[in-house]
Amino acid sequence: MKKNKLICIGSIGKPRGLKGEFFLNSFCNPPKNIISYTKYIKTNNDIDLKIEYIKENNLKFLSKIKGIEDVDQIKKHTNTMLYISSNNLPEIKQDEIYWHDLEGMVVIGHNNNEILGSVKELNNFGSNECLIIQPTDDSVDEQQRLIPFIKKTFIHSIDKKNRVIKVNWQSDY
Repeated sequence: MKKNKLICIGSIGKPRGLKGEFFLNSFCNPPKNIISYTKYIKTNNDIDLKIEYIKENNLKFLSKIKGIEDVDQIKKHTNTMLYISSNNLPEIKQDEIYWHDLEGMVVIGHNNNEILGSVKELNNFGSNECLIIQPTDDSVDEQQRLIPFIKKTFIHSIDKKNRVIKVNWQSDY
């Protein structure tokens, strides 16, 4: 059973035109997935925004909110983060995991069984995603670590049930 929490999927970008349209910034992977979540979108203030439409335009997304009809109204919402409930995400395969589900998992060095910490967040620094590992009381040391999220190279296994990630990573890296 999934724990219900809000997942940030995008933000309202700058206005386009005079009739309330705006550029929609998608944080989904692939970005086009944001289109399938339009009926579930909320803001961080738990305000339901009724998306009238989302259109693709030259690798960008144009959108409009029902009831907002001019540029001054939409400007008030620029940079507003858009969320959906994790309950509205589609089911995934057994060997897949959502990024937000990695947060809080314990990270153990596969070779020495040393606890390296827990996942604070996952971030993309350009070449690939990295786990940001923060130390815990049970950690081998007080080091914060960045571990590339590359399966079979650095990520040995992910145990969703026990919330443990085993990594091919030494504590002295």
